[in-house]
Amino acid sequence: MNDGNEIPVIGLGTGGMKGSDGAATITSAIHNGYRLIDSAYNYENEGTVGEAVRRISVAREDLFITSKLPGRYHHYKDAVKTIQESLYRANLDYYDLYLIHWPNPKQGHYVEAWQALIDAKKWGLIRSIGVSNFLPEHMEHLEKETGVLPSINQIELHPFFNQAEQRKWHEKHDVITESWSPLARANDVFENKTIQAIAKKHRKSAGQIILRWHYQINAVSIPRSSSPIRQKENISIFDFKLDQNDMEILASLTKPEGRINGQHPAEYEEF
Repeated sequence: MNDGNEIPVIGLGTGGMKGSDGAATITSAIHNGYRLIDSAYNYENEGTVGEAVRRISVAREDLFITSKLPGRYHHYKDAVKTIQESLYRANLDYYDLYLIHWPNPKQGHYVEAWQALIDAKKWGLIRSIGVSNFLPEHMEHLEKETGVLPSINQIELHPFFNQAEQRKWHEKHDVITESWSPLARANDVFENKTIQAIAKKHRKSAGQIILRWHYQINAVSIPRSSSPIRQKENISIFDFKLDQNDMEILASLTKPEGRINGQHPAEYEEF
C-alpha cells in the first residue's frame, strides 16, 4: 500500500456472520489459509471476529483485520470514540485497516471522519487507513483538506460492474482497489454462460474464474462464504492464469447500471 504496509490479495467478507456460528465460520476460513478478515461496525459482528481470533493459533501479527466507520459517527469526536469502541468490541489492540464505510456527501462530514482516522493511526489504534465507496472527487477533497490520500478504496466491483474508470484513477494515484461483492449475486455469476465457458476451458469453477479476474486487474477481493469447501475453492486461484481473450470477454460483461442495489456513492446515505 502507499503507506508501506502490505495487504493480502484475497480475504473473507464477514457480513451476516454473527455469534458462535459466525465465529466458527471465520475460524474455518483462517484454518483454510485466509489472513484478511473484513468486518464493519454496522455488520454488528466485530465481537464475533475477535472471538474467532481468540479461537485460532495463528499469531495476531499474521492476520489482517479490517473494520469500518458508520455514517452516523462522522463528526470528529464521535469517530474517535467509535474507533475505540470497535477495538473494545473485538478485544483487539489495533486494526490493520480501518475505513470510512460511505462518504455520505449530503451530510458533508467525511473530512472530519478522515481526520479522526489519521489521528487514530498516529496513536497506534490503526495501522492503515482507507475509505469505502468513495468517488474520486471525495478522495481529492480529503487530500486537499488533510494532505493524506487513502491507502485503499473498497468499492462495489464485479464483472457486471467493473468500474474501469474508477480503477484507472486509483492506479494513477497509488490507491489500492478492494472489491466488495466480488462475485456479484453469486447465482448470476455461476449461471452465466459466458463465465461457464471460460470456467470449462480452465477446468475451474465460475467463482474461481471471477476471483482470478479480480487478482489480474490488481484488485483485492473479499468473497463471503460460510462453506469450508467454497472457502478453499475461493482462495485456490493461483495455479492458473486467464489469457488476454478471457480478460476481454469478462470486461465486456459490465453494464452502465450494474450496481447490485443501485447504491450510488454520490446519493446513497449509510448511517
